[in-house]
Amino acid sequence: MEKASKTEMVRRTVIFLVGLALNSLGVALVTKASLGTSPISSIPYVLSLNFSASLGMFTILFSLLLIALQLILLRKQFRPVQLLQIPVSLLFGYLIDGAMMLLALFSPNQYASQLGCLILGCVVLGVGVYLEVLADIVMLPGEAFVRAVTVCAKTEFGKTKIAFDVSMTVIAGVLSFVFAARLDGVGVGTIIAAAAVGWVAGMVARFAAKVTKKA
Repeated sequence: MEKASKTEMVRRTVIFLVGLALNSLGVALVTKASLGTSPISSIPYVLSLNFSASLGMFTILFSLLLIALQLILLRKQFRPVQLLQIPVSLLFGYLIDGAMMLLALFSPNQYASQLGCLILGCVVLGVGVYLEVLADIVMLPGEAFVRAVTVCAKTEFGKTKIAFDVSMTVIAGVLSFVFAARLDGVGVGTIIAAAAVGWVAGMVARFAAKVTKKA
């Protein structure tokens, strides 16, 4: 029984790490499309455009801020296992920088290729999100913060997630105007990513359920 439990934990960890790697690649692809990055990455991306630190480094800092906010909101309800978000955030940030370096020479400059890159990024992100949910080990700080808000405010997760994404996008837009006097890093791609990633994750989940049922 113990051996089976350890095997299951290893399997879930591998699934989670694959999902995290796909998430980082998806973020890089969406960002490379230059049509606006995903809502959760919009603030780190705008900051990376205006300061010397990388997208991955600002993602780490932003994630640590969200973890700190969870501690403030949940207090005694914050479980020690949720501290796993810290190493996961560090790994995610480094993976994003790695993916950006991997795609360093990839710069689509035609609208059709940019749109294709954006759609591919959304698909990769959606699959990554599905794998992270499937692994059920730890949530990334963005989703964990939304869950903390739902616990404290007694709101629905779906509606709170939408409000969170909209807030991140608006704040990123304001920061862009403050630092660069123009809207940069937020665009139509941000809206598409906000709608498409969850849809893709849901489609993958339904497909996986059908395959599992047939098997």
